[in-house]
Amino acid sequence: MRIGVLGTGNMADALATHWVRAGHRVTVGGRHAHKAERLARRVGGGARSSDLRGAAESGQVVLAALPFGAGTEVARDLRTALEGKVLIDCSNPVGPGFRLLTEGGPSAARQLADAAPRAHVVKAFNLCHEDVWRMRPPVFDRRPLAVPVCGDDASALARVRELVRDVGCDPVAGGGLDGAGLLEATAALFISLWVGEGADAQAIAPPLAYAAGPGHRETGGGTGADS
Repeated sequence: MRIGVLGTGNMADALATHWVRAGHRVTVGGRHAHKAERLARRVGGGARSSDLRGAAESGQVVLAALPFGAGTEVARDLRTALEGKVLIDCSNPVGPGFRLLTEGGPSAARQLADAAPRAHVVKAFNLCHEDVWRMRPPVFDRRPLAVPVCGDDASALARVRELVRDVGCDPVAGGGLDGAGLLEATAALFISLWVGEGADAQAIAPPLAYAAGPGHRETGGGTGADS
C-alpha cells in the first residue's frame, strides 16, 4: 500500500515505522524539507521525503499526523490532492485542563472531512501516547491493544483495519464518522485520568461479561459474554 504521512512528529514516526516494516511504501511530508528528510531516514525501509502536497498525492492512504486545527488547515489546502484518498485522523482536540476543544461542535475528524469533502476520513490511533505505538507490538497482559476505528466508507475502513493489524493491534468497529466525537471525548477523559490524576483509566471498565450487568449473563441478554 502507498501511504502518505502529513507531519514529522512523534505519531508520524511511530506509525510510519510499523508500516514500512510491514512492506508499505511510505512518503513523509512536512512543511520543512530537512525535517521530512530526517524522519524518512530514521523510518528507513525506502521511505521517501516530500513536501505536504507530495505526500498527499503519493498515498492511497494518508495519515494526518498533525495537531488539532493544523490538520484542518492542511486538509483544506490539499483537498484536491486528497480526493478519493483514505485520510486517517489521529488527532486529539484536548486543551489546557484536559478540556475537549470541540465541545458543542463537530469533532476534529468531522472538521477534517469538511475541509477535504471528497476524502474518506477515518478516525483511529488517537487513544494512546505515541510511545505505545512505538512498541513492537503493543501487547498488554498477553492481549494485543484494541484500536477503535470510525468511518463511513467500507473500503476505507478495510484499509485502516489492515494498517491497525500491521501495527500489531486488533481493530474494533467504532461505527460511522459520527462516532469520532465519542472517541475524542474518551481520549480527553483518559488523558485527564492518566496525566491529571495518575489513575489507571483501564480500571474504570469492568470485564466484558459484566459490561451490561451480571443479570444479563444469566438471561443471555445484552452485550455480555453469553450474548
